[in-house]
Amino acid sequence: MTLDQQAREEARSQIVSAVRDFVQRDVIPTAVRCENDDIYPGELVEQMKDMGLFGITIPEEYGGLGLDFTTFAIIFEELSKGWMSISGPIGTHHIMAEVVAKYGTDEQKQHWLPRMATGDRRGGLALTEPDAGSDVQAMETTAVKDGEEYVLNGSKMFITNAENGNTFLILAKTDRNAEPRHKGITAFLAEKGPGFKVGRHLDKLGYRGLDTCEITFQDFRVPADSIIGGEEGKGFIQIMDGLESGRINVAARAVGVATAALEASLKYAQQRKTFGKPIAQHQAIQLMLADMATKVQASRLLVHDAAAKKDRGERCDLEAGMAKLFASEACGQVTLDAMRIHGGYGYIKEYPLERYYRDAPLMIIGEGTNEIQKLVIARNLLKRYAI
Repeated sequence: MTLDQQAREEARSQIVSAVRDFVQRDVIPTAVRCENDDIYPGELVEQMKDMGLFGITIPEEYGGLGLDFTTFAIIFEELSKGWMSISGPIGTHHIMAEVVAKYGTDEQKQHWLPRMATGDRRGGLALTEPDAGSDVQAMETTAVKDGEEYVLNGSKMFITNAENGNTFLILAKTDRNAEPRHKGITAFLAEKGPGFKVGRHLDKLGYRGLDTCEITFQDFRVPADSIIGGEEGKGFIQIMDGLESGRINVAARAVGVATAALEASLKYAQQRKTFGKPIAQHQAIQLMLADMATKVQASRLLVHDAAAKKDRGERCDLEAGMAKLFASEACGQVTLDAMRIHGGYGYIKEYPLERYYRDAPLMIIGEGTNEIQKLVIARNLLKRYAI
């Protein structure tokens, strides 16, 4: 192992250990209250700011931790193992930061990245619309140039951090007649201001405690230098690149939730007795546990494979899509099997299992539905094996 590798491993070990302690000491005791009442965990977010978790992958020169994407994935897994919602404040925030770091002008990097690293400027991605989810190019939000500003009008849906965030990466059409359509999409980085209206707080099945809302732009003015990279029509490519890390973090969340469900099942199966012995001694339960553990470990390896490729500076849309597809489906199945093992106790709020079960579907539909992931995977395979 080289000195650089040793330093990276030590840094990873330290931050992961700190995150685990944070989860056990502060997150898990807070989760039940905030999750049940759908309360934003403001105190936990402040602690995450102090830990540097808003700047995990932001380069050190801009005040971030400068960690690799493998460590990034492990952190998301550990947070989600305690309470998946607590990974939300830093999820799409990191997509925004990555797009700025990779495509922003020098001025944009110098201005925004240090503030994002501290969590002073935090928020997420204003991409999805009421009638444009998987079909991003069908978005209707427009940005019309007016002197040294652009005027935005339209609406966005399912926006994470909408209430408690202050800065957003916004995708809008600057050319409605562009062909192909994606060349008319531009990415803007802007803070809330007049004309930026946060709509209703969406009451969700899971992923509770984190604000998810509608956003409406009504003549929302942003400076022309808010365009990422300073050039119109590049937004679609920029955000598709950023979504690679988004899919890695969602897949890592799935691993975390599935791991929590597996560990709870292993513990419960050794304590709960039926027919005179612990249910862990019944072969049917053992078969379920074996399948669950195998799915969890396979998911983790897929996530780390995608993260490692991204760390090498390579495109990983294929690997990230595979990781997100497999890990999220596995999480759904593992949490259901865990509920079967727990029986009636898995269905009541006294145990966290019902929360794992409600949180699992988010990873299946979030950051691009799994049907879209299959198309991404297939297209990349056909390119790779073209004849």
